[in-house]
Amino acid sequence: MNAVLADPGTLWSVSIWGLLCAAAATLWWPQARAATLALLALALVAGFAHGILAAPALVSLALLGLAAWLVRPARPRAARIGGHVLFVLTAFALGLHLLPGFGNPQLAAELKLSADAAPMSLYLNFDKPLAGFWLLLCWPLLRLYATGERPLPTSLGAGLAGAAGAAVLCLGLATALGLVAWAPKWPWFGPLWALNNLLLVALTEEAMFRGYLQDSLQRRWQTQRYGAHAAIVLSALAFGLVHLGGGWRFALAATLAGLAYGWAYRKGGLAAAVLAHFGLNLLHFTLFTYPMLA
Repeated sequence: MNAVLADPGTLWSVSIWGLLCAAAATLWWPQARAATLALLALALVAGFAHGILAAPALVSLALLGLAAWLVRPARPRAARIGGHVLFVLTAFALGLHLLPGFGNPQLAAELKLSADAAPMSLYLNFDKPLAGFWLLLCWPLLRLYATGERPLPTSLGAGLAGAAGAAVLCLGLATALGLVAWAPKWPWFGPLWALNNLLLVALTEEAMFRGYLQDSLQRRWQTQRYGAHAAIVLSALAFGLVHLGGGWRFALAATLAGLAYGWAYRKGGLAAAVLAHFGLNLLHFTLFTYPMLA
């Protein structure tokens, strides 16, 4: 660990990434909006200053800014629809690392966390989390309905139950299909992985698939008898589809996990969905083959 993090460039990267994590942590408090924006701006400026971000990244930021302007309630309906289309396309391109200008630092490369595991790498991504920030800063319905509307015990209970359900469904199936096996461990970069997964990965993905997609479908179908259930299923299917890169077994397991996250979201809001998502990922990382069997 010390040999890796002793490099000044790596230390700077982790420090700037820490600013991004701090900004994500403050998203949960509406009163801290100014602090969130300040931390996010500081992380971006530092990223440009130290070469993590390059000039082409400004295009992505501009696209997100334009989408935020278009989806404002005062805009005509056609403009708002165009804004949502622009955001979704930009968000998925960022999530798949297709847009230029982001030199995401690589903290670990081609590591095998257990003898029979496929090699993994750990990147401190600056592109994908931008979609999560957009949703929680620019999409008013998500701020209004997905955060802060449930008592903390309710969100914690739903999140823990969702994590347990996801573990049974997802890890049980993955083990049965030969995707993972029992492999307890805690590598040197575990704390950084956990912070990254909780504050940037799980938050961004749950804001997108549950807070944005599931919640929108649920409100549209609120008068239908099984509208809420259909919203959970469709958002879980979409979540599974974006994991097809890991193979059909991985996508199937992700779909089942998405069902548990969707249930947690419905019962406990966005905080519950994030907790369920992170809980499953933590169990997978620490107790089973990660990312999967070779």
